[in-house]
Amino acid sequence: MRVIATDLQFPEGPVWVGDGSLLVVEIRRKTLTRVLPDGRKTYYNLGGGPNGAAMGADGFCYVANNGGFSFKQREDGRYVTSGTPDDYVTGRIERVNIETGKFEVLYDKCGAHGLRGPNDIVMDAHGGFYFTDPGKTFHRNWDRGGVYYGKCDGSLIRELVFPIHKPNGIGLSPDGKTLYVAETETARLWAWDLKGPGEFARPAIASPSSAHGSRLVYGSPMYQRFDSLAVEANGNVCVATLDRGGINVIDPRTCAAEFVEVPGDTHCTNICFGGKDLRTAYITQSYAGNLVEMDWPRPGLRLNDNLLAASHA
Repeated sequence: MRVIATDLQFPEGPVWVGDGSLLVVEIRRKTLTRVLPDGRKTYYNLGGGPNGAAMGADGFCYVANNGGFSFKQREDGRYVTSGTPDDYVTGRIERVNIETGKFEVLYDKCGAHGLRGPNDIVMDAHGGFYFTDPGKTFHRNWDRGGVYYGKCDGSLIRELVFPIHKPNGIGLSPDGKTLYVAETETARLWAWDLKGPGEFARPAIASPSSAHGSRLVYGSPMYQRFDSLAVEANGNVCVATLDRGGINVIDPRTCAAEFVEVPGDTHCTNICFGGKDLRTAYITQSYAGNLVEMDWPRPGLRLNDNLLAASHA
């Protein structure tokens, strides 16, 4: 493991741009941050709580902004989330020009209801993206979550799943026909079959096997919590794991999991792949405030949000 950026304020959402720089969101700093090869950082102040990010094929960065978290400092000096701040207004999906820093709100509602706390986002090959919204947490209660599909041009947003408990990481299979969602508190990985962009092959309704028409890919037999995820080229789903400090690599064919420890922090919140042949894993450690990299034994999937990176490779 190599530390490539420090002093980040609750980092999440790493994105390999491919020109030697990486993007990362800093939830507590309220920025999308570009980390340059020499360690310098460029900050784009978005406000709220930038939580997940993905590059579109149009060259813009799309950010899932949760609207903001409250934070408290522990005795060891590290900051942890502590609910919803008093100045919270709304969650939203934002489109950011990473060359100029100019940004706009693409979506802050779906139909009659507002987005509460968008968390993670993944691009498809059809000019759209899927994202999770676990809602907001309060002292005595929390929202029910949902899974959504939106078009990059701002023309459509659709609710695909509601309710689902604390959906977090989201990703697509190599053939684009399966949508994966990690559920935080239960440490479960769910899958839906797709028949088209933003369309499930079967209705997302309760069935004897799940509460939302999905397939259970993996359920943890021990206490841990799932955060965001990335997919390997072979289809394995790599889920950043809280409270253990590492990555669960889940084979959706066998439903088996292998745990890869990432030293230095209990809260690994996200992972992406980049570098030569996509065999470098970039991982965020949110409590420690680090962005780290590791050599990975298998290549990551070249996602649709890696198209810009591919042009630089």
